[in-house]
Amino acid sequence: MRGEKVGILVISYGSRAAAMIDALSRSEEYAVRFYIADKQRNPFNVKHAAKHVVIPDLNIIKICDFVEANKNEIDFGICGPEQPIIDGVRDVIESRTGVAMICPTKRYAIEGSKVSQRVLLDECCADANPIFKVFPRADYASVSEVKNAVWQFLDEIGDEVAVKPDTPAAGKGVGVWGDHFTSREQLFEHFLSVFESSDVLIEEKVEGEESSFQAFCDGKRLVPLPDTRDYKRAFDSDLGQNTGGMGSYKAKQDWLPFIDKKDREEEEKLAQKIFSRLRGNGSNEELRGVPLYVAFMHTDEGAKILEINSRPGDPEILNILPVLKNDFVDVCFRMVEGNLSNVECMNKATVVTYAVPMDYSGYREIYSGDRRVNLSGAQALQKGYGDNLRVYPGSMELREDGYTYALGSRTVCAVGIGDSIEAARDVSLDGIRNIDGALWNRWEIGAEHHIEQSVRRMKELRAKER
Repeated sequence: MRGEKVGILVISYGSRAAAMIDALSRSEEYAVRFYIADKQRNPFNVKHAAKHVVIPDLNIIKICDFVEANKNEIDFGICGPEQPIIDGVRDVIESRTGVAMICPTKRYAIEGSKVSQRVLLDECCADANPIFKVFPRADYASVSEVKNAVWQFLDEIGDEVAVKPDTPAAGKGVGVWGDHFTSREQLFEHFLSVFESSDVLIEEKVEGEESSFQAFCDGKRLVPLPDTRDYKRAFDSDLGQNTGGMGSYKAKQDWLPFIDKKDREEEEKLAQKIFSRLRGNGSNEELRGVPLYVAFMHTDEGAKILEINSRPGDPEILNILPVLKNDFVDVCFRMVEGNLSNVECMNKATVVTYAVPMDYSGYREIYSGDRRVNLSGAQALQKGYGDNLRVYPGSMELREDGYTYALGSRTVCAVGIGDSIEAARDVSLDGIRNIDGALWNRWEIGAEHHIEQSVRRMKELRAKER
């Protein structure tokens, strides 16, 4: 029997918010009512919402207006997408309505500037920082002047670099040697395309195996969550352009198959150093939520930090929320109250696979066919799999005709849960196969051969390290 009623604001875009709502709705202690500010009419969110509003640009003032109209029924709010956090949604909502938000304040939206991240890392854990140089737009009077500066830096560290915009560009502004350019002229052409609108960061290309580290925070403590592995490239065999993430996996233990407990402890130590630097002495409630979602690269020189985000990962948080042992509503209250001590997950592996539209990431240059998507087949499968299959709509819209349609980004994901990565993958792919619509997906998320490849590569790097 559920007890105390609680109202929760969810700022939503994509499957990440659906996973949050699902985790919150499974509370056995609380009867939850959802107040959802959504980018579109996500069918999962519409079904679960007591009140649902569509704000296509997720404008923080419009979101705040929605909160203000319902503030007497809302106990706290949680934000999934990064842009409202960067824009200061917590600052505005808390100052205007008094509703406590679970996300960092604008000051600590660390992903708002890649340059600031590099400066921060130099201050607290320089060994984990790749070699880098910042090229501010204001410092150069001509193209030839900045080109000379770029050439000089490349002479120092070599041509194998990554070129990144200072401000977030959903991965689209990032260029990497060997993937996006293979000559200095091509590199500089990419550099200029970014430099037109943003300061640019050039950093050494770091080789190794990547892991994603996330942690909940109550302002006093950083509580780590299990590692996950994201698949950024659009197509199997890691081909194609970078995406928001085509899927991810989590092992039964807190670390991934290609690293060990010692590597995990190194991740936690580095994350704690960053957190301590941001928090200062005592406590800093402005860091509440997921202030550190860190992309680590495990190299022959130890762990390097590729980037830091200040919100839950999508898809990475989808690997974790379905297997939380804790009541997620209670976890959220503890973050707000400043008494979060630990978070436990079931001893299960999980695999997330995304299905996406035909014209997503260049799979088809043009697709003018029907975008209708029917999830009933996958949802029917859930009855057989029970809690081992979750289907989370993302960039989907419920329209007045009663049908759901794929929009432009990642449409829907299937989360498989099992006693091994292979078993979880089988469940995830079964869910994906039973979604009816003109969609495509990667087939090797969490595949045994891909994991074995990562294990071999880390062994080679370890041997080089010695």
